[in-house]
Amino acid sequence: MPKRKKKKRIRPLALCVFLRGDKIFVSQGYDSRKDQTFFRPIGGKIEFGERAAEAVAREVQEEIGAEIADLKYLGTLENIFTYEGKPSHEIVMIYDGRFLDPAMTADDISVKGIDDGDILYEAAWKRLDCFRDAGAPPLYPTGLLDLLDSAKPG
Repeated sequence: MPKRKKKKRIRPLALCVFLRGDKIFVSQGYDSRKDQTFFRPIGGKIEFGERAAEAVAREVQEEIGAEIADLKYLGTLENIFTYEGKPSHEIVMIYDGRFLDPAMTADDISVKGIDDGDILYEAAWKRLDCFRDAGAPPLYPTGLLDLLDSAKPG
């Protein structure tokens, strides 16, 4: 029997931006095909029957063992991209939130995101301005900086 081709699907994600002054808490990733380092807020897949806010709280707890609070919906971004040579399509719900543990706000903290015993990423605080310079590593999903700028009060 011939192998069936896997149908491409749009992934629903929920990510949380943790902002502290001019800094954002992000995970670092690497695409070996593009030889490119990139950054992304932490979070993950929304499971069937799960609300996006529940998903982001669950994913942060599962991956870095941190509890979060004060989730506020900021907007939704559509992300169509290629990673490791494979096309992907995501609908990403973005939330603002805060860590309950004050130790998570230390400038020098670095945590490993772990899922099923595998290290997925390392996350730390980065200055938002470092993503604005020409030649800067990208901050995904595309459009996140604009969304954050439009959400600023005043």
